[in-house]
Amino acid sequence: MTGESTAERIRAIAVAAHGGDAAPAVAARSDIDPVVRVAALGALARCGALDSAMVRDALVDPEPRVRRRASELAAGHPDVSLLAALADSEPLVAEAAAWALGEHAERVAHGSVAALAEVVQRHPEALVREAAAAALGAIGDPAGLPAILIAVNDVVTVRRRAVLALAPFDGPEVAAALEEAARDRDWQVRNAANDLLPFAIAPEDERP
Repeated sequence: MTGESTAERIRAIAVAAHGGDAAPAVAARSDIDPVVRVAALGALARCGALDSAMVRDALVDPEPRVRRRASELAAGHPDVSLLAALADSEPLVAEAAAWALGEHAERVAHGSVAALAEVVQRHPEALVREAAAAALGAIGDPAGLPAILIAVNDVVTVRRRAVLALAPFDGPEVAAALEEAARDRDWQVRNAANDLLPFAIAPEDERP
């Protein structure tokens, strides 16, 4: 594709992949232009030719846009570790990694819940804390509950996700958090809390 513009190279990759020819996209993973590398990953995913090794390679690409796309696509590759991506210095990469880990709920990699909980409590970017809280809710592991309870008192965007992330859980701590959230100044937080509160409290005849 030497001499072709970025747009022309992307089009050639897409057309070939649409026809079942993944070779141009495979080659384009090393293109000098990161926009083309991103397009190559998407084309490979669409034609079913993206394997876990390719995702791993893209996760260490020097360009954050490529790492972010690889993190998103890793949602379909639960054997790919996303712990490094979750700790990426680029917030959008870390946010995508958190989302993908939530998509791995049925096959959670060792250390993922602890890493997500750490992000919820420590990450400086609200966008990343929000995605990590949502992922913990999707996974539903009790080990992630303490971090979600902390997130219920975060900034409003995080609180909205954190309240919803309490859906898989019940018990006194969850009920107390939802009762407090039901009085939140943000109406979306209040509505979500009120919707979930009945499920957080076991009926009297089911209580120990």
